[in-house]
Amino acid sequence: MKARKYIGMAIFALLVVSCSVSKSSRQQQNILSGSWILNNVSYEGTDGMFKSVLFNDSQAICFEGSQWFFRDNNNTGRYTIQGGSLCQGGDRFIKWTIVEPTNSVSQLQFKFIDEKNKDISGGLGYRLDIANLTENQMTLKSRVNAGGEMVTLVYNFTKQL
Repeated sequence: MKARKYIGMAIFALLVVSCSVSKSSRQQQNILSGSWILNNVSYEGTDGMFKSVLFNDSQAICFEGSQWFFRDNNNTGRYTIQGGSLCQGGDRFIKWTIVEPTNSVSQLQFKFIDEKNKDISGGLGYRLDIANLTENQMTLKSRVNAGGEMVTLVYNFTKQL
């Protein structure tokens, strides 16, 4: 009987440790919490013009001026794109977290959910490197293949007060 008790306690302890969030990740989540404006999307590491669709959603130009909201108590949020001739406007709901891969910078990871927090992307998600995160500014980066050439997309945000 004692063996079961100890095994149960060991499993519980393992679950607590494996589900905990690092102090650094928690600090970044707290800073990220709130409303942000995506000011611009630019390309680094190459010359030329690109027409890109971000997150299998809309063209990069549609994201400029989009409003992003991150809630840190349940790691949900949304971004809102203004409608236009090139852009399908509206809210996109997300589930997000900060991950800290070994030998890499912290990353914002998110996937699409519905209004009831159910996954609608079949587990597909996105990771963006956190190049800079302060109380007022955020810069995210992602590497993509553009015509056989690796390009870095740079997303510059400003926090709304």
